[in-house]
Amino acid sequence: MRRIRYGMIGGGKDSFIGAVHRAAMRLDDGWSFVCGALSSTPEKSRASGTDAGLPQDRVYATWQEMIEGESKRDPAERMECVVIVTPNHVHAEPAIAAMKAGFHVVCDKPLCTTLADAERIADVVRETGRVFAVTYNYSGYPLVKQARRMVADGVIGPVRKVLVEYNQGWLATRLEDTGQKQAGWRTDPKRAGAGALGDIGSHAEQLTRHITGLELDSICADVTTFVPGRPIDDDASVLLRFKDRGGARAKGVLVASQVCVGHLNDLRIRIYGETGSLEWHQEDPNTLTHNALEGPTRVYHRGDGGLCDEAQAATRLPTGHPEAFYEAFANIYRGARLAILGEKSPAIDHPTIEDGVRGIRFIAKALECAAGGGAWTAV
Repeated sequence: MRRIRYGMIGGGKDSFIGAVHRAAMRLDDGWSFVCGALSSTPEKSRASGTDAGLPQDRVYATWQEMIEGESKRDPAERMECVVIVTPNHVHAEPAIAAMKAGFHVVCDKPLCTTLADAERIADVVRETGRVFAVTYNYSGYPLVKQARRMVADGVIGPVRKVLVEYNQGWLATRLEDTGQKQAGWRTDPKRAGAGALGDIGSHAEQLTRHITGLELDSICADVTTFVPGRPIDDDASVLLRFKDRGGARAKGVLVASQVCVGHLNDLRIRIYGETGSLEWHQEDPNTLTHNALEGPTRVYHRGDGGLCDEAQAATRLPTGHPEAFYEAFANIYRGARLAILGEKSPAIDHPTIEDGVRGIRFIAKALECAAGGGAWTAV
């Protein structure tokens, strides 16, 4: 198998998501980790690179040094793709620099912290023609692919309403004051951009569009900070109006909260059409429920015979052997790898720069709407 050589920015010691990305890439054996600038300080970056088993001459103090150093290497050995897993405020500049230097990019979500930066990144993607993937990993689950196919095929009829929730409870107190690294940067407006809206609301928005194909027309957002002294949102409730499709205008409700005590990683979506509905829950990701207006309720299992090509392509194990978070990430990386190699498959895809920009626009418009008193705001 032709492996893609990649360098990672961020993802060093004490990082949660960097290790997840690297593990996911190993599942299909299609990527080779060749270099990195793994931390915000040169000392930590070098120590993290050593721990990761990188050769000393491929451990860089800064992302600028990595892009410059790799650009000078023989094309047969230099990195081909940059994977960015830093806090959100360190997404835009390395992504732009990497593409201008000739490298493809895989970037963690959300794309960046401002709509202006998102549009700058998109401009460079178009100018350079580089592959750009955004790791909205929940769209990599097999039964999410099945739900998307069923909606597109009209199994539940035209969509009328979408209810999507992403509830967590881990930030119900000022965890950031304890020195917990993830809480520290995710509640810092300078590094995160937005709080619950950016961290998990962006997932809910992308999952909605990925499954339904519906485009947002306008939103009405109530954005709140419940924990005293926290300088960023930790709860959001957003009414959704979708653009007209065939004479029908679907409506929706999106909830993103990190102060719901008792909830862990509770992402769930319900899609109601004229003749049926679909329900998927991230904490029970290997089942999809289909309720028909006339007929029995049916539960699909990951790995079932008869699932669509996209769901089958995203499945690695037989039914009854749980697949979840790592495998969904691996499916995103499989799509990005095929795109880099020019071997795209109709059954295998990945979130693109367009998905990233839509996510940042949604966050920006929700915050704008809430700041303006909650009046309906065009997206």
